Amino acid sequence: MSDDHLIERRVHQEELLRGHFLQVLRDTVQLPNHKLATREYVVHPGAVMVIPMLETPDGLRLVMERQFRHPVGQVMTEFPAGKLDPGEDPWLCAQRELLEETGYTAHQWARAGVLHPVIAYSTEVIEIWFAKDLTLGERQLDTDEFLDVFTATPAELMAACQRGLLTDAKTLTGLLWLQNVQSGQWPLEWQTIA
Repeated sequence: MSDDHLIERRVHQEELLRGHFLQVLRDTVQLPNHKLATREYVVHPGAVMVIPMLETPDGLRLVMERQFRHPVGQVMTEFPAGKLDPGEDPWLCAQRELLEETGYTAHQWARAGVLHPVIAYSTEVIEIWFAKDLTLGERQLDTDEFLDVFTATPAELMAACQRGLLTDAKTLTGLLWLQNVQSGQWPLEWQTIA
């Protein structure tokens, strides 16, 4: 089936802003009915999110973070995540972010898939990674990074979602993925790091 009846074609583009790592563009597009419209959006370098699974005597706990997010003006609960550096391999980025933010390294990794968190106004793509067989070391936070690390059970996090206390889109998607992995619906292919 062809999607031609849905596709917009860019006829002009202008840069509205170039920031430290984000760029804002305005495109003039030709709609499928041949009329013109404008689309403003953020160009993002991409990111990763890690779902760190910590096996404890009491069962599975997930390594989580709490940090202040300026655009929404509040402290948010999230899975560890971070943006890709130019040319960086997403798996290496996932390993780097997990260590820097939480102090954990993982001996087993599985790439789950991708997430487009805000398709209406951003090019951002987040790769979802699972990590297990964790070893705790020392965090390596950037000088301008302030966050708390804690662990929670999947049930505790799902309850926080239900009560509206956990609203970060990537973390909600990660919990959906986790539910399906745990139920056997979405199997993962694990890779071991020596």
